[in-house]
Amino acid sequence: MSPTTQSSSKQRAKATFASWIGTTIEYYDFSAYGLAASLIFPKLFFSSDDPALATVLSLATFAVAFIARPVGAVVFGHFGDRIGRKTALVLTLLLMGAATFLIGLMPTYDQIGATAPVLLVLARLFQGFSVGGEYGGAVLMTVEHAGKKGGFFGSLVNTGATAGLIVANLAFLAVVQLPDDALYSWGWRIPFLLSGILVIVGLIARTTLEETPEFEKAEQKGVVQQVPVVDVLRNHMRTVFLVALGILAAGTAFTMTTVYSLSYGENTLELSNSTVLTTLLTATLAILICLPLFGALGDRFGVRRVFLGGAVSLIFLPFCWFALMDTRHGGWMILGFVLIFVGYSANYAVVPSYFSQVFPPAVRFTGMSVGITIGLIAGNAIAPSVSSMILNSTGNWLIIAFYMSGTAVISLLAGLALRLPSTPGEPRDMPEGEPGPAPAETVAR
Repeated sequence: MSPTTQSSSKQRAKATFASWIGTTIEYYDFSAYGLAASLIFPKLFFSSDDPALATVLSLATFAVAFIARPVGAVVFGHFGDRIGRKTALVLTLLLMGAATFLIGLMPTYDQIGATAPVLLVLARLFQGFSVGGEYGGAVLMTVEHAGKKGGFFGSLVNTGATAGLIVANLAFLAVVQLPDDALYSWGWRIPFLLSGILVIVGLIARTTLEETPEFEKAEQKGVVQQVPVVDVLRNHMRTVFLVALGILAAGTAFTMTTVYSLSYGENTLELSNSTVLTTLLTATLAILICLPLFGALGDRFGVRRVFLGGAVSLIFLPFCWFALMDTRHGGWMILGFVLIFVGYSANYAVVPSYFSQVFPPAVRFTGMSVGITIGLIAGNAIAPSVSSMILNSTGNWLIIAFYMSGTAVISLLAGLALRLPSTPGEPRDMPEGEPGPAPAETVAR
């Protein structure tokens, strides 16, 4: 980033906080649905004739949101690359908050029959549409203000996803203590209705943001695209494809540990919901510690190296996680979660800085958002349902662990193939103290 476009420390901190708080809220909403899909919705929104099938269908509604995410990525990417990151971020937060709040008001299967899951799917589609534009915009708002510290500050925004997960877990941990009659009649609605309050906080933070220097520079130079997605399709599809493959490992690991583990713990290990939630919640603190650590290491040694190291670890850690889960011992289970969360953090912490560098500013929002959301369909979206079907067919977690390991191999190969050319301004991937290549006005393809 050139001196004329360098953000002040105050603006950098403000952008980081606004992006973080919004992402926390977005992923609170998203995680609340994932928790409910594992613990509550099979009993409330689907026929009780076949509990195993109800669980598979409920987890499938979790996956539905990922179908809408690429559409959201294109739509909000268009706004983000055409009129600015800030506008897109306000719109994504409003839409997600409305969809989540409405889920808390929905009638159940016993009240309106098969219409209930249909309404649930519609709300879930709007959630996915919103999140499709949220992540790309939030991390770009931060990374483009951060300059050479993009790895660290981008990783701070990534902690928002984990913070949202923790708050959602706390909310559900509280309501699952209720008697079943209260839980399944009104208690489950509380975490969703709370979203309305959280959205107000996020909107206050985001509406006071300034636009990023790199977007303003692109506007001044007249390189803003009228239809950014067209340029992405013409000139950057190889990069989009590699970004999609690159996010597979982190997405699969996160969804398996935070969504599927609840179903696995309850139905296979016969553990109580509160036991699994407490274990998950305790171990999740490791992510909040490790993400900034690996982000700083990315600024020091190069984000690509840290990303690849995390991918390598995720080839082996799923086997440790399942083995320690099967002990049913609280301490060993927490250790299993912590181990896989460390590998996940190394891989995911540097995604904002790493993946944003491979697209020029004029199409960065669209290219990055589309690539990541496509990858999440192949990773996050289907992982719980696929794993549930594998377990029902084989009764063995080993095949699931191989499945998770396979996604890490793919991400490793994608990371090795993904180029890190110079972006306009200072390249952020150079270790501190080392001269980088000369700035380029266009990204090498």
